[in-house]
Amino acid sequence: MVAWHTCATIFTFKELVYRLATRRHIGWKWDEIVGAPSRCGTLATFAARSCGYFAATSPARSVRYAPSLRCAVLRAIAFLGLFCLAPNTVAHTKDELGTFFPKPLDIHVQVNGFGKVSSADIAAVLQSAALEIWKHCPHCQLDGIDVYYRADHPQTDFKRAPSGRIGIGLSARDTHWAQYAFQFAHEFCHALANYSNDPQRSVRYPRHANLWLEESLCETASLFALRVMSRSWRTAPPYPAWRSYAPWLNDYVEHRLALPEHQLPAGTSFLVWFHENQAALRQNSDLRGRNTIIAIQFLPIFEAEPRGWGAVAFLNRGSSNPEESLAQRLVEWRSQCPEDLRPFVTRLAGVFAMKLERLRKTK
Repeated sequence: MVAWHTCATIFTFKELVYRLATRRHIGWKWDEIVGAPSRCGTLATFAARSCGYFAATSPARSVRYAPSLRCAVLRAIAFLGLFCLAPNTVAHTKDELGTFFPKPLDIHVQVNGFGKVSSADIAAVLQSAALEIWKHCPHCQLDGIDVYYRADHPQTDFKRAPSGRIGIGLSARDTHWAQYAFQFAHEFCHALANYSNDPQRSVRYPRHANLWLEESLCETASLFALRVMSRSWRTAPPYPAWRSYAPWLNDYVEHRLALPEHQLPAGTSFLVWFHENQAALRQNSDLRGRNTIIAIQFLPIFEAEPRGWGAVAFLNRGSSNPEESLAQRLVEWRSQCPEDLRPFVTRLAGVFAMKLERLRKTK
């Protein structure tokens, strides 16, 4: 009997993983299964629901193995739960082929102020937006995020909460999903650049002359996330009823890109424009129109190599001189990245016609 239970547990676990990986199931997605213990409240509740799921998708087997099925599923789910329940830090798991599967971020939404919308729906949109970046960051760990409403403008808090969680304020309201996603992707990028892999860091990095670079990367994150979401929502939206909203996500991006303030002046190259505007950006990093012009240059590089988002976690590491040049910041950023991400920073530097290898040797 012990041997039978063991075999049933192994079989059931493999069957669940296979069905989830191939999406041969009814109404459940991989991210919902991995995050289910927190959604269901307890692992026991999750296991009970999984028994119902398995019986519904494999009725013949559920009858055949009736006496031991529930025990087998409970054991398999408990084993799976060992990899799903992280206390306060979200990391990644890796399969035998080297593919990274991010666990859902720990996002808590304080619904007050957001209008006629549920916190669960907001959280679903935010998870979707962040996942398009987070799944490319295998070197990163990030603590829980508390999202709240603020009427003035979105912002990643400059100081962690006493619990260690990261506060992000958004100004979107009601069911404007594209605006929620756009704002949160931007602020999530700030969280990566300031708080990832460093649970002891209680405050954001101080302002410096090259902060415009981080702002431009975060603007890129918004454009990137919505464009990818517009494709992924066509087949796998957070809820089936949201599939029809997918085109609007891309429309939101295209409208923003078409605004006059986001265009280079006629007949002016990006490099000429940048040399004319760099001084102003070093004085004021939040010139959104100019941030977006730079983001438009970055976007195709990230779209061609999305794993570059992992480099953002190392943007502010290392020595920092508040008045350092852009070349110095890029060289330092590249040196702090893992070896496999350094060529990506070199490609971003090419947007500004800078050759980091040569600069590193003369530093």
